[in-house]
Amino acid sequence: MTAKSPLTYKASGVDIDAGEKLIQRIRSAAGRTRRSEVLGGIGGFGGLFKLPADRYTQPVLVSGTDGVGTKLKLAIEHGAHDEIGIDLVAMCVNDVIVQGAEPLFFLDYFVTPKLDVDIATRVINGIARGCELAGVALIGGETAEHPGMHAEGEYDLAGFCVGVVEEDRLIDGSTIAAGDSVIGLASSGPHSNGFSLIRQALELSSEGVNTLVNGSTIIDQLLVPTRIYVSSILKLLETSQTKGLAHITGGGLTENIPRILPDGLGARLEQSAWPSLPVFDWLSKSGVAMQEMLRTFNCGIGMVVIVEPSATKTTLATLESCGEKAWEIGKIIEDEKQQIHIR
Repeated sequence: MTAKSPLTYKASGVDIDAGEKLIQRIRSAAGRTRRSEVLGGIGGFGGLFKLPADRYTQPVLVSGTDGVGTKLKLAIEHGAHDEIGIDLVAMCVNDVIVQGAEPLFFLDYFVTPKLDVDIATRVINGIARGCELAGVALIGGETAEHPGMHAEGEYDLAGFCVGVVEEDRLIDGSTIAAGDSVIGLASSGPHSNGFSLIRQALELSSEGVNTLVNGSTIIDQLLVPTRIYVSSILKLLETSQTKGLAHITGGGLTENIPRILPDGLGARLEQSAWPSLPVFDWLSKSGVAMQEMLRTFNCGIGMVVIVEPSATKTTLATLESCGEKAWEIGKIIEDEKQQIHIR
């Protein structure tokens, strides 16, 4: 009678040694994101961060969590593992900054059926790069092998960020009034939203993903990382009385701006006020109707700032000094239905 081989975790599909190898590879990348408030390093049961209490009287913690949607599927299919982590960080920190909070630290979750240490290293290096751009510390995360839960070669990502703001400096849109200016900051492309529709457009298109549009391929334009607005918005908050901020994600301008408006207010936007990006022109030509474009994609505006009319010029100047492309794209109006009118 043949003796049965002993059962092992590795034989069942989970390689603990590979996980340890990954931790060693990413230590230096995580170290580059370190802030003075961080206590300890990665690899512990929990990440430690000392709240800078001396800078605040009534500190409020602001948290955000997100993923990158099915943009990840395109990235995996095209071997674009190096920058998808920037998208992950951006989606979280941009949500935190619109409350007026400075993002402080970040944690990630990486799950795959079988850990490829080389690919995981590339992804997490990208996450660390995103953290550097946002000024947040990568203080920990979770890498999980889930055999049978995903297709071979695939992985999924999630991120979590915490920031802090003085209670009396929270930005909640409550002071926004009719006549206020709506300022739009340029996006880098679709960012990380609407990719289920984008993938359908690609499937139905007669053009391949390597077709050149305005000098670069469609796939390259689609996979440009989500822009991180943290440093620019923090600078703006030092110099102006910002009334409202909206991160333009899934739902586009028409769904995200109302989230910060008081009852009885809407907005009128002039689409001619900002230039269209080639990738959105391609999507429109692929058969996506304009109304669907506006309620799905950012359409070239990744962040919205609302200020008093008298602060418009200085706000634009501050944003442009930070390297942002920004335009006054409309006005706040009285509207009981809180609609965003775009013409």
